[in-house]
Amino acid sequence: MSKERLYLFDTTLRDGAQTKGVDFSVEDKRTIALALDQLGLDYIEGGWPGANPTDTSFFENPPRLRRAKLVAFGMTKRAGRSVSNDPGLSQVLGAEADAVCLVGKSWDFHVDLALGIPREENLVSIRESIAAAVERGREAMFDAEHFFDGYRDNPDYALACIEAALEGGARWVVLCDTNGGTLPADVERIVAEVAAKYPGERIGIHAHNDTENAVANSLAAVHAGARQVQGTLNGLGERCGNANMISVIPSLMLKPIYADRFETGIPVTELRHLTQTSRLLDELLNRAPNRHQAYVGDSAFAHKGGLHVSAVQKDPKTYEHIDPEIVGNRRHVLVSDQAGRSNILARLEECGIEVENDDPRVGRLLDAVKQREFEGYSYDGAEASFELMARRTLGQVPEYFRVERFRVMVERRFNARGELVTVSEATVKMLAGGEDRLTVGEGNGPVNALDQALRQALDGLYAELSDLRLVDFKVRILTGGTEAVTRVLIESADGTGERWFTVGVSSNIVEASFDALHDSITYKLYRDGARTAGRIAAE
Repeated sequence: MSKERLYLFDTTLRDGAQTKGVDFSVEDKRTIALALDQLGLDYIEGGWPGANPTDTSFFENPPRLRRAKLVAFGMTKRAGRSVSNDPGLSQVLGAEADAVCLVGKSWDFHVDLALGIPREENLVSIRESIAAAVERGREAMFDAEHFFDGYRDNPDYALACIEAALEGGARWVVLCDTNGGTLPADVERIVAEVAAKYPGERIGIHAHNDTENAVANSLAAVHAGARQVQGTLNGLGERCGNANMISVIPSLMLKPIYADRFETGIPVTELRHLTQTSRLLDELLNRAPNRHQAYVGDSAFAHKGGLHVSAVQKDPKTYEHIDPEIVGNRRHVLVSDQAGRSNILARLEECGIEVENDDPRVGRLLDAVKQREFEGYSYDGAEASFELMARRTLGQVPEYFRVERFRVMVERRFNARGELVTVSEATVKMLAGGEDRLTVGEGNGPVNALDQALRQALDGLYAELSDLRLVDFKVRILTGGTEAVTRVLIESADGTGERWFTVGVSSNIVEASFDALHDSITYKLYRDGARTAGRIAAE
């Protein structure tokens, strides 16, 4: 039996750009568009030509897409103007794009209040604007703004807007839950009623996430008859975001309720790029990936409880709804004070550490983990520190350097221009490369200064550290008072795109930071197979 076709429309470059704190450059937009095209989406909305310099520049030299159609976004013609006399619409229609998506009012309340025009005039604007796009040879789409609110208040008028777009030649009419307030049961009911009047293969869904239901609403709409789904990478979008394409895509393709009925333009083999594409966006935005994001998060297939790990080892389906490798992710077995022997064994295997099940060192390592977590360490979020502890227990980690002492000073003073500044300075004395090394580093804060001093001391000894960078630093106070125990979690990365977490705990925040920094550098050297640069010191 042949399957029905579903079409995937990504609006990261337009809707996603409205996210607070997100500011795509033209090159960012090109990079994201090419990644989406490789993944196999049907439509990629590039932005609104004429609305801002970035979008205009993007459409002046758009990327060459192999699979997807590039879409220019705009709005229907303004009231009181003809199609040919609306500069904004003309710029959208003239953009170098395969398709045009025009947004217009479908809620009579907005037509009356915001536009202040007769409702019939709004229908004319929709019809004529869509027709103009078709005449230009563009595939035309109509985004029915606030459709669900409009349908609840006045279904006849909301449907009249849809009909006007179809009469103008729209390939798609997209039902928008613009304020994100509609729940799945209502979405399914309303989409089903619309699909009973108009062909389902002409209906799309555009959901916002203000009630945390954008993905659920999108899936409900497909179940009710919609055949195009719009969304953004990682759920970017204004306010609470849009439907998350990273969750929508695998749900449609891997869950039998949809996979048995529908097909998308994405080959199942291309789903292995899903995690990579999600993290590419975070890298461009210079932010840490959401470790708990469905399907692609670092913790999406992480197992902590001992009983869970035992079950997963026997049959992964027990606690994993899909094979993580299908979406380019992998299984993580975490260790903590809740861990059992099976956690330790599984985690050692994941790290590539071969050890017999009855090796007494496994029990000692488990006891050490539980004791250290009692003291404040957390290894379920600092897997690199756990691996180092395990390998040190097994005698596998060389001593690349030995820090004999360090000192950190923070000085608040006036500079030569009379400005009040705070300067951090760190001094490190270490044994490395067969000699004593004493270095001083300055930085933006004591931890950065300490990092700089450590790097300078190792300069020239280990080329492996040239691309090491610290990307995140988190501090948690575990107990109150002036003698509080502090836990520091550091996230590091290198030129390969690999990221790892290390942890330090102390009543002194600088000492905790030092321990996490020390582990980060050591892990990088061990992972890259660095050879010790001479003896640490004469015995």
